[in-house]
Amino acid sequence: MYRRIIGWVVLVPLCAVLVIFALANRQLVVLNFNPFVSVEQITAPGYGVPLFLVLYVVLLVGVLLGGVATWFSQGEHRRRERHWRREATALGSELEAQRKTPGTNPSNSLSEVDDLMDLR
Repeated sequence: MYRRIIGWVVLVPLCAVLVIFALANRQLVVLNFNPFVSVEQITAPGYGVPLFLVLYVVLLVGVLLGGVATWFSQGEHRRRERHWRREATALGSELEAQRKTPGTNPSNSLSEVDDLMDLR
């Protein structure tokens, strides 16, 4: 509940600031990826891109790269989680098979396992 409230308290003003920024910075800017070009060539007429579009694209690329980096850094954790989930499923099915075998005495070790499982 608190996460949702905090999300709204942070995201709504942030989105409002981004929209206001986009409306205030509609002028065209010239993009150049060559740092060795002279100043005269930069100011030459050509195609321009709105400034807010440049900043939004840079923001989007940063978020995507951060997400990809997080995905790769958590790979080991996801692998261990899959391993333990498979092992828990296998042990659970083995326990169910042991419970269903005919002729088992309720006072044997299976009742102890059931008691231990209830402690969780």
